[in-house]
Parts: sequence; C-alpha cells; structure tokens
Amino acid sequence: MNFREEFNLSVRSRCAVMYVTTREEERLIAVTKECAAELGDMRVVCWDFASGFDVGVAVGKGNPIAVLDFISKEPADTPILYILKDFHRFLEDNMVCRMVKNLSAQLKPQQKSILIVSPVFKLPEELTAAVSVLEFELPTLPELREFITNITQNVVVDMDKEGFEQFVRAFQGLTISTVKTILSKALARSGKISLDDLQLVLEEKKQVIRKTQVLEFFNAEETMGSIGGMDVLKSWIVTRGMAFSEQAQQFGLPYPKGVLIVGIQGTGKSLCAKAISQQWHMPLLRLDVGRLMGSYVGESEARTREMIQIAEAMAPCVLWIDEVDKGFAGIGGVQGDSGAQARVFGSLITWMQEKKSPVFIVATANNIEQLPPEFMRKGRFDEIFFVNLPTEKERTEIFRLHIGRRRDIAVKNYDCAALARETKGFSGAEIEQVINDAMFTAFSQQRDFTTEDVLAAIRSTIPLSVTFKETINKLIAWAGSGRARMASSQQETQEAADQNQLYYNYNSAGESAQ
Repeated sequence: MNFREEFNLSVRSRCAVMYVTTREEERLIAVTKECAAELGDMRVVCWDFASGFDVGVAVGKGNPIAVLDFISKEPADTPILYILKDFHRFLEDNMVCRMVKNLSAQLKPQQKSILIVSPVFKLPEELTAAVSVLEFELPTLPELREFITNITQNVVVDMDKEGFEQFVRAFQGLTISTVKTILSKALARSGKISLDDLQLVLEEKKQVIRKTQVLEFFNAEETMGSIGGMDVLKSWIVTRGMAFSEQAQQFGLPYPKGVLIVGIQGTGKSLCAKAISQQWHMPLLRLDVGRLMGSYVGESEARTREMIQIAEAMAPCVLWIDEVDKGFAGIGGVQGDSGAQARVFGSLITWMQEKKSPVFIVATANNIEQLPPEFMRKGRFDEIFFVNLPTEKERTEIFRLHIGRRRDIAVKNYDCAALARETKGFSGAEIEQVINDAMFTAFSQQRDFTTEDVLAAIRSTIPLSVTFKETINKLIAWAGSGRARMASSQQETQEAADQNQLYYNYNSAGESAQ
C-alpha cells in the first residue's frame, strides 16, 4: 500500500493522529492536499513553530500547547486536516504528550485529523498506541520522469531518448528538491543537460546517503581480477549478473536475491562485495546493522524502513551487509538482545524473502554460530558460499596480485611459488601484511624488498589459523558437512585433503563424546 492509499484509509477509518517521516515537506503537503480533495470537502491547514498557522489564525506561533488547545476547540463537524511540521521536538514534553493522547480519543468521532511531519522518527512510548505511523515513499521512476521532462522543457537537453532514460534512472533514491538542485547546478555549469551531469548525481547521492547515517555509499574500484582464487564463486557471480538484463526478464528469470559469504577472517569476503558491484556496474551500499538501532521506541524500525526505501529507490544496486553475524548475534537464543533488535531482524528477513526489486544482498559472516537459522533459509539467498583458507595454488596467485600492485614490472623477480609453499594456513589479508612488513624492512635500509624479505616476514608471523586453530577448524568442519558451497574448486592436493579431513575428525570427536 502506497502513501495515498494508506492516508485515505486512515482518514476514512477515523484515525485521529498520524505521523510521517520525510524530508520532502513540500511534496508531502502537495500529495496530502490532493488526497484531501479526493476525500471530499476537507481543508488542509499547516502549522510550524516560527510562522504559526498558514490561514491567518493568530494562535499557536511559538506555542505548541496553544496549537493543540485550538484544535481541540474547533467545531466537531468541520472536516480539517492539521499538518504540524517538526512537531516531534515537542512530544517529549509531558503536557504536549498528554494533550496529543487526549486528542487522539477526542477527534476520533469527529471529522478532524492531525498529521505530524518530521524528518526523523521520535515517538514517545506513551503515544505508540495512539498514533498511526505512515510511510511516504521517495519519488517513483514515472514521477521522476514526469518532473524532469517538465522542468527541462525550455532548456537544451543534449542526449537521445535512451540516454534520457538512463539520466532519469540515475536520480532514483533522491527527493524532488534534490533533483531540482542538481539540474540547476548542471544548467549553471554548462547551460545544458547532458550525460556528463551524471557525476553530479552520483556526488549528491553520496551526500544524501551519508546524511541518513544508516547506509554508506562505496566507490568500488576492485574487480574480479582483484580476487585471488574463488573460481567457483567468481563464475557464479558472472552468471548471476546476466539475470539483471532486459532479455533475462523477458525470459522469465526473477532478479537474483543475494549471496551469503561465510569464511575465515581476512579471506576476501568484503572484497567479493566490492567486486560484484564493479562487475555488474551497480552502486554499492554498505549497511552497518548497528546503525539501525535507535534509542526511541519505534526508531529502529523507522530506520530499517528508511534503509529499505533508499535501497529499493536506488535499485538496481548491491546492498552489502558486512559482518552480519555481529549485528544479529544471539537472536532467538540465550544472548538475544532487545525486542527492537528482534523486530529489526524480522523486518529485514521478511523484506529479503518478499522483495521484487533488483537489490542484490551480499552478506558476509565470520562466525556462523551467531547467525539465527532463519536468516540462512532458502529463498532469502540464492546461495551460501564458504571461503576457506587459500590453497597453495591460490596463495601463489594472491602473492602475484599483491606484489604486482606494488611492483608491476618486477613481479617476475619474486618467487611467488616459494612464498606460497611457506604460507600454509595464511589468509589473503595475512599474505598482504607480510608483503607490507617486508617493504617496511627494505625501505628502512634504503633498498627494494626481495623474496628473502618476505620469507623473513612470514617466519615472524603467527597466522590466525594457529592462534584460533580450534575455532577455524570448527568452521571448516561446518562447511565440509555440505551446509555451504565451496567458493573455490578444491584441488586434489594433500593440503586440500587435510582441510576436508577436519569434518570427519570433528564428527568422530563428537560421536566419541556422546
């Protein structure tokens, strides 16, 4: 149900007090007035703290209590909608809170309603049952197309029909006022509108997402070639990416939902999220689950709705949920957090299951035991991959990649195969670190680093596979039980066989203990 439908239904069902979170006051008021006209002879009266009412009533300027008192004394048979701007600031006051609660009951049999408009969601617990919360969605693609077409009628538009459609799509996820600002900047800069202005749109999107403090816009520079190993996962990514094309939709393919990448720390899980974004030419949004949690009642759920709204408005995009195991640790178990955390989790997995928009979720996790089972249920992810410690062949490739970035021409001077043999149990991140250590040593002696420098750094490094041997072996055993698909095609080497044997060792140990 969209805002128009939800608003009309709320008014018809005598919902006295409503609350909507939006940064688009002007558009909301315009839409609300259209809805009021559809409902019949309903007046719309706006109020703000600085100006008071917009209909010449000399009451309420700078006084929220006087406003509520005035509303309570208005004739009961007059259909009026009162839009109170930024009224969330006053709801913490005991008197205001009580008056709103009283009005919720008093206005119910009358033809009057109150709509509180705020850029943030702050609703005291006392009002959760008395106030109905509505969602005001960002402009849809048809709305953006109509607005941009109208506003550019009398200016030079230097692009063809296909280019114009690409231009319009780039504005998804932005407010109408922001779109207007970007177009004004473009005209001021060059006197015309063209595809060159897409960079302005991208920069504005970064700013908007940064201001929400819920999502982070990532500039992904990493490519599939930046990933060492993981041939199975990389092949899967290339294949799934084809499903976003128009031909795939005509074929009847659904949009891919997402992938859960589980693995040992430092094995390149986050790198995969960035490479997917680059491979598919989609924006990358990073979600820190902790940022969804708020201190007010309902604030966490409101932030979750905002996150979903932005992600869907920016679709097609990649939504990267990094270290999701930490964000939802213990839900449904003995370590379960607050009810707000559980509700946020419930909203997220429901959306993941039901979403039809091309928002591809890449969730990464280190500790699978902390993830609730329902998060990994089929239908929420297209596949679950396990990223193991790299094999010798993959380590050789990783050494070549990292040394090649630092010494592109001279990479042949380094014995990457020898380095790979000496780093059994090292992750990709640890391989990068020993190269950095070798470079520090060489730089302090005013020379270039050598294979011997890297070998010395390797000998002085204790990898996580040793420090957290039991934990890592347990994770490898979990994946070896067939619960996840291996990101790499395991070569039939003794090293790979040793890793696979862990599963059977753990099973045997578990049976012996019973």
